[in-house]
Parts: sequence; C-alpha cells; structure tokens
Amino acid sequence: MTTSADWGWPLGVFIPEQLSFVRAFNNPTTSELIGAGAASLVVLGGLALAVFLIWSGWWRPIWRDWLTSTDHKRIGIMYIVLSLVMLSRGVIEGALMRTQQAAGLNGGFLTPDHFAELFSTHGTIMVFFVAMPFVTGFINYIMPLQIGARDMSFPVMNQVSLGLTVVGATLVMISLVLGQFSTGGWTAYPPYTGKVFSPGVGPDYWIWSVAIAGIGSTLTGINVAVTIYKERAPGMHLFRMPLFTWTALCAAIILIFAMPPLTVSTLMLAMDRYLDFHFFTNDLGGNMMNYANLFWLFGHPEVYLLVLPAYGIFSEVFATYSGKRLYSYTSLVYATMAIAVLSFTVWLHHFFTMGQGANVNIAFGIATMVIAIPTGVKVYDWMATMFRGRIRFSVPMVYATGFLILFVIGGLTGVILANPTIDYQVHNSVFLVAHFHNVLIPGVLYGMLAGYHFWFPKAFGFRLSEGWGYVTATLWIFGFAFTFFPIYFVGLLGMPRRSVSYSDPAFEPFMLVAVFGAAMILSALGALVVQLLVSIRKRETFSVPLGDPWNGRTLEWATPSPPPEYNFAIIPTVTDRDMFAVAKAQGNAFEKPAEYEDITLPKNTAIGMMVWVSGTGLGLALVWQVWWLVLVCVIGMLVVLIGNTFRTDAHRVIPAAEVAAAHQAWLDQIAAATPVGRLGEATPHNKGLAAQEAVQ
Repeated sequence: MTTSADWGWPLGVFIPEQLSFVRAFNNPTTSELIGAGAASLVVLGGLALAVFLIWSGWWRPIWRDWLTSTDHKRIGIMYIVLSLVMLSRGVIEGALMRTQQAAGLNGGFLTPDHFAELFSTHGTIMVFFVAMPFVTGFINYIMPLQIGARDMSFPVMNQVSLGLTVVGATLVMISLVLGQFSTGGWTAYPPYTGKVFSPGVGPDYWIWSVAIAGIGSTLTGINVAVTIYKERAPGMHLFRMPLFTWTALCAAIILIFAMPPLTVSTLMLAMDRYLDFHFFTNDLGGNMMNYANLFWLFGHPEVYLLVLPAYGIFSEVFATYSGKRLYSYTSLVYATMAIAVLSFTVWLHHFFTMGQGANVNIAFGIATMVIAIPTGVKVYDWMATMFRGRIRFSVPMVYATGFLILFVIGGLTGVILANPTIDYQVHNSVFLVAHFHNVLIPGVLYGMLAGYHFWFPKAFGFRLSEGWGYVTATLWIFGFAFTFFPIYFVGLLGMPRRSVSYSDPAFEPFMLVAVFGAAMILSALGALVVQLLVSIRKRETFSVPLGDPWNGRTLEWATPSPPPEYNFAIIPTVTDRDMFAVAKAQGNAFEKPAEYEDITLPKNTAIGMMVWVSGTGLGLALVWQVWWLVLVCVIGMLVVLIGNTFRTDAHRVIPAAEVAAAHQAWLDQIAAATPVGRLGEATPHNKGLAAQEAVQ
C-alpha cells in the first residue's frame, strides 16, 4: 500500500486508497459498493449540473442574479435550496439505517463502520445542514418583509454567512468521495474521536464542517438581531411585531450565545488531534466531561433555536387559516422569551448518567420540566386561536395539526426523561432516538414544510399544487408515526442506540414496521419533488402575482409576488399588530403614496462565492494537513474580506420614477382583478387578491 510519504508533502496525508472508488475496487463488499455508488451520484450529479448550466446559458443569470446577490430574499431562498438538497441525502441515509436494522437479526448488509458513518453523517446533516439552513432561510426571507425593512442590516455579511454554511455542507459531501466521515456520531464525543482511537480523517471532516458553518451561523445571529432592533418600520414597536419575527429574534439571541461553545469545543478537539493537546483525553489531565458540558451548552439551546422559528411559522399559519388574530399574543411572546432563557439551564439532562451528584441531577431535571410550561402555553394559545375560527384545512394547516398531536407526544416523553431515575433506565437506548426525532420532525421539519407551502407563492409568484401537497403531508405524518413509535417500544425492550445488528428476535417485528415507515418518509420526499415539478408546469394556472393568496395578515403580503428587490415602494407606517389585515378591512391597503423617493441598495458582490471557494479549500487542506494550501486559503480569504472594505462604489440607486412605474403597474393589476374568498383559494381564480373582511 502506498503511504502519504510516497506522494510527497504537497498532498499532506492523502493517498489514492482514500478514494471511495478505489476502496470499492480493492474490496467490493456491499458496504463499499453502496459508498462508491453514493460518491458516484455526487460526482456525476455535480458534473451534469455544471454541463447543463453551461449548455443552457443559465449560468449567467444564476451568477448575476443569485450567487452574487446581496438581496436577503435570494439569500434566504439559497439557504432553503441547500437545506432541501441536504434533506435528500439525510432522508436516504435514515432509510438505509432503518433497512439495515430491519435485517439486523441476521447481521444485515452494512459493516459496523459504515453504519457508524451513516448515523454520524445523518445526524450532522439533519441538524447542521437541513434544520439550520431551513430556519435561517425563512428568517432571511420573511423577517425583513414582516418588519417593513428594505434588507438586512449587513447584506454583505449575510452573503458571507451563507458562503460559510455552504462550506460546511460541501465538506460533508466531499467526504463521500475523499476519505470517510467520522464514525463518532453527530456529537463527536471524545476520547473516541481523538487521534488515538480515530486516527483517520473522519473526525477532522466533522470538526471543520461544523466549526466553519458555526462561524457563519454566529454571524447570522448578529445580523438578524441587529436588523430587528434597528430596521423596523415606523410605528412597529416590539409588541407590534409578528410572532414569527419574535421567534426569529429569540433564535438570533440563542445563536449569538450558544454557537461559541460549539466553536470552542470543536477547536479544542482539533488541538487535541493536531497539536497533541490533552483537553479531552483520558490521560495527562484531560477530561472528556469538559467536552460534554461545552457541547451540550450549545446542543440543547440549539433544539429551541430550531423549534422557536417553527413555532413562529405555526403561529402565522394558525392565525391566517383560522381567519382570526392570534389568541393571547402577549402570552405567546412571553412564552417565547421564557423558552429562550430557560434553554440555557437544562443542558445537563443529556448526561444524567455521567457521574454528577444527585442534587445536580435533580436541579436540571426540574429545570427541564419547567421549560414544558411555556411550551404548553403556546399549545393552548394555538388551540384557542382555532376555536370558533373559520378554519380552512389547507396544506399548511395539515402540517400544523400533525405537529400539535405528534409534538405533544414528543414533549411528554421529554418530561418523562427529565426524571433522572427514568433516564437511567432508558439512557443510550433507541427510546432516546425516538424522543429526539419526535421533537425535531414534527417540531421543526413540519414547521418548515408548512412555511414552504405557505410562503412559496410569495417568493415565486405561483402556488404549489394542493393535491400533491396533501399527499406529501400525509406521507410525512404517517411515515413518522410508523417509523418512530415502534422504536419507543424497542427502546423499552433494551435495544441500544447505534446498533448495527442485534440478537434478540423480539426487536425484529418493531424494526420491520419502522422500515415500512421509513419507506413512507422516502416516498414523502419524492412527493415533495413531484409537487414542485407539477406546480412549475402549471405555474400559469397557479399564478398569484398580486401577492395575497391566503388573505394574509402581516406586511409581507402587502407586496407583489415575488416582491421587488427593494421590498416596498415606500416604507409602511405601522399602527396595528396585524397591519395588513387591518388596512384591508379599512379599505386602504393599496393606496398610492403622495410621492416616491429614490431607493439605495447594495450592489452585487462575489465575496460570498470567494469565501465559499477559499473556505472549502481551507477545510480540505486542514482535513488532509496540506499546510501550504491552508496558508494560501487563509491569505486569500483575508485579502477578499479586507479588500471589500476599500470599495467606494458599493451601492446603487433605483430612481423614484422607476419605483413609481412598477408600483403603479401593480396597483392597476389590483384594480382590474376580482377578489377571491376563502373558498376560492385553491382555484385558478385566485390571483393573489383576497376578498376583504372584518378583522377578528
């Protein structure tokens, strides 16, 4: 076998045998062939996409209008596209693991190392590169519109944040082809992920993908918080902000304070591996409990960082499709703030069994139970919002209803696990796997999918197919139930998590039901793609250019679909919490302003793309210890970022006449259109002008 020394210092520790195709050729087992097949899909898919973009000429508008854009809306859409791409891989890996466990009584078809790599990539992808970009994408797109802003406070930093997040996702995808990913799970607990027990590059892929993406997320948190504090429209004080914006603010605050512990812990682990430090080793003063505390000081606030924006989406959905104001808005706001604060007080319940005293466990167990109170307040407020409302069971409401039922079950199992004596019995069993998914799939993914269907017409100017939407939502809801409810029972029977196989035949029937559910979830992913393709094909029938297909209540619906790059012809003045609903009821939602003004916007820039390229090179160089490339990429990134500060032509002006012409054309379309009531929302007559009605 060749060694890295045979290839010389320019390639670091890389050797040809690290390529997945070479491994499969040398050792053609089922596991290696599956890995090589996945790598082939990544390589061939990337090449096919590049060839198509060049052949069609689409690369020019994609570069000009998207990849170099500083428009918060386009950046938000790119976050969501990244999330959906990574969701595809995450769901496929989850289905593969369930299939392996269904056949686990007879050993299955995956090697233990391959299975361990799958659950590591699956967890890392779903948390850091599906849920996080999905949440960030919605906040980027919707929040500035809801507060009446032109853009984020720091548009270029917004682009850089996206670039850093894409770097992390790119490294995870490259690990399919070059080397292997970590087998230490999404938490990467040392000392297993230290150099002694994991000498390969797998943990390094995890470290640098998470660390680099984490820096981007921290910058996003700062940007969102500053935007909400500084860019709100006149009259929009804090208690006139929509609930989604409140949840975005609390999520941003969590990001700012929770991401640094993750970044610090990953860098300390890197120093253990690269520089022979002993922060988390078993000897020379190391203590892995320091890592556990640092990681979960991030890890549990992270759950609420993801769940809170989904709560905000559900709040918008319940109010809109019930035709009512949110019940007890103030208590929902205080509950949101309480959850954000309490999320930092419960991290130790993730390791009740690791040796701290009973008094410490009791304190954190009580704190974990207390956080259920503001969550319960939200559930009751949403139910009260629906009470006596004029409910339309559109697709987002199906997701919201599924969330109410399934998330409450997941929350109750969380309260059960808050009792240390019970946690001792089921810790490290698949019961915890079921609970974790029972929180994140209904609590986060359903919220994101509801928001995807709800705001898609705003972003692209046409509705998604309702029929395929119902199919997709049904498959997601029942697929989840069939997959994870049996896993609760298997956990109570004693099946350890991360089990590639088992010897107890009592587990097998439950795992067979779970793999059936996994097939339903895989079908839901396919139905999501079909829904999009059908909707694109029928986009003329589904078009809603006037901007208000669902009789919306907040300011994002007071713009055309899609909104212009400057969002509003004039910045609105806010006098009510449901400003757009009130304006429609009063008959002054679409009035022409007395005068228009020039609008100043930032120019396009390629800084985000440069950060992505240099950041990906830096990450790969660190993984493979190519130190000259590390130096080149660091210098390149610094040159790009510092050079940007010397730009003198960073803005452009849109003349008032151009703004007035576009706004008048939209007002003329509205004047000529026929309003559509709630019963006509899913018909071709819905062009985005909802019939006005009294505000409830």
